Amino acid sequence: MTAPDIRPEQSPELLKALHILTRDGKLNQDSRRKLKQVYHLHQFIEPLLKELALERPNFSVVDHGAGKSYLGFILVDLYLRHHAKQATMLSIESRPELVTHAQDLANKLGFTQMRFLNQTVAQAIASEDISDRIDMVTALHACNTATDDAIRFGLTKQARYMVLVPCCQAEVASVLRKHKTAQLKDPLTEIWRHPLHTREFGSQVTNSLRCLQLEAHGYQVTVTELVGWEHSMKNELIIAERKGPPKPVAAARLQAVLERIGLTELQERFFVPTTGAQAT
Repeated sequence: MTAPDIRPEQSPELLKALHILTRDGKLNQDSRRKLKQVYHLHQFIEPLLKELALERPNFSVVDHGAGKSYLGFILVDLYLRHHAKQATMLSIESRPELVTHAQDLANKLGFTQMRFLNQTVAQAIASEDISDRIDMVTALHACNTATDDAIRFGLTKQARYMVLVPCCQAEVASVLRKHKTAQLKDPLTEIWRHPLHTREFGSQVTNSLRCLQLEAHGYQVTVTELVGWEHSMKNELIIAERKGPPKPVAAARLQAVLERIGLTELQERFFVPTTGAQAT
């Protein structure tokens, strides 16, 4: 779609609330760019929603670190309220004012398939307000370890799909920085010796470890780019589908990476199934 236009099934009032449409219902250059980004992200998620709708009409989606629930509203507006009317969308956000704002907007629009919870991602794992069965977990720009908490939530719920756009990864870089001097004998440390490289390499390693973690738990992982996602430099999209039993080789490789670059203190963060397998 070279010049994206509003689709007939979309809610103009929602698009105005999301500042995609102007108050008088028009598209300007900036809003056309935003709409193109919306459609680009949705094109990755829609096939997964279709699969879920075929398997279980009352499937559930949980969006972590939802903010103003932008992603949840878009998925309901473009797909759920038209093609999966028994499905539910749960947005989880730790800032109460954003939860209240999103709930008010959903009430105004009549988006009855949406629910909102004022919780952290970590709290949601043990929350009694959330079903034991969740079919899809999303996390769009959940900062730093919130993405890892979303993964842990998805693993706990045995979600069929996880759709993640990581952001602001600082934890791994801080550990690399802390142990840099002790590891200087290993030539591999040249990759992250300079501060800028420490940050960039830390971000790259974080997402690689996340992918290995998901694979170790039996997920098939695809990593791609959100082309044209201009509002953020963090445009890596991780899509994981649960395919089978845990994979010992992936678990062993993850452990080997943690040991090789001095990240063993983060084993709990990137937890994997217990296995005695060796990397190959």
